[in-house]
Amino acid sequence: MKADKNLWILVFVCVINSLGFGIIVPVLYTYGKLYGLTGTTLGLLTACFSIAQFFATPVLGSLSDKWGRKPLLVISLLGTCISFLMFAEARSLIVLFAARILDGLTGGNVSVAQAMVADTATASNRAKRFGILGSAFAFGFVIGPLVGGTFNALSPQAPFFFAAGISLIGTLLAAFLLKETNVTTKETRLNGQYNFKFSALATTLKRKTVGTAVFIGFVLTMAQFTMIIGFQTFSVDILKISPAQMGIFLAGFGVCGIVMQLCVPFFIKTFKSKKLILMLSTIFCFAAMFLSGLNSLLIPFAVCLCVYGLFNGLRNPMLNAIIADNIEQNEQGKILGINQSYASIGQTLGPITAGLTALVSVHCIFFLSSFYILIAFLLSFRLKSNS
Repeated sequence: MKADKNLWILVFVCVINSLGFGIIVPVLYTYGKLYGLTGTTLGLLTACFSIAQFFATPVLGSLSDKWGRKPLLVISLLGTCISFLMFAEARSLIVLFAARILDGLTGGNVSVAQAMVADTATASNRAKRFGILGSAFAFGFVIGPLVGGTFNALSPQAPFFFAAGISLIGTLLAAFLLKETNVTTKETRLNGQYNFKFSALATTLKRKTVGTAVFIGFVLTMAQFTMIIGFQTFSVDILKISPAQMGIFLAGFGVCGIVMQLCVPFFIKTFKSKKLILMLSTIFCFAAMFLSGLNSLLIPFAVCLCVYGLFNGLRNPMLNAIIADNIEQNEQGKILGINQSYASIGQTLGPITAGLTALVSVHCIFFLSSFYILIAFLLSFRLKSNS
């Protein structure tokens, strides 16, 4: 019962945190233009966060193995809060970059939250709990842009002050209400195995099941962010829909993912195997992306996007559960942090490859995304049969 209470507090913290990030998405470029941000530097601003997160997240995860999850989660949330305040008070482009780098360096909240779930979960309910946590993050991303647009009407700085405020609330909730799930002692902290080495970023990939799951997550993240670029260009250049309609589209995509993540217990009960569920989800995602590239009509495109959104929602709960099932308690934070590191690079490489593919055709972006998904499907055969 206590573990369930902790889970729901953690879910609430995650909703608040992802809401803060979602709030700034629709206003970031417009606000940055006040200080000289361009389309090119927007890409660099996005990339600097992902690069900083790539190096920092596994370190924070490893530290949470040594010192406990709670203090590292509090630090991560506080870093996000400070970065939003830096945005609100920025007077130059350099400060905007510094704020995003700070947020990336302290951006271990996702992996630490996942490690807290893994600490108290069992093999039978781990995927369900990851699904609940994933839906919490997704919910904040869905409603965040709407809130951000509303506050932007007050002033350009208002969305960032509001995001900082709710991030502070999340920090306080984590500090005073969450229970530590990885209690450590002086003796355990002196154990040398907690010292993180960046070589682990490579050696983790060599572990058959864990490394395969991490790499599948990386490839599927690239596929998703490739699709997002394709969606934006396809919607504007081919479908000719308005930004408001695009917002509805993206909200619908997010809701589909939330619904599917909440249905994880049904899939686990029906199919038993996380590997099989992952393989089925990638098949449907592949078909949806490939068919998206073949049409130029609104309704078929919307149906394909809905199917992709639904089955893509199964990706993270299954992969995180497979990873957690195959690692030791004292490396949960480190490995889940490494998993998040590769996901952050996938978020960067996806848009880059999509942009290059767009030079050929907008439709080819969806074919590229489906190619990534096909690779992930083939790699999933390497996972343990009883995963």
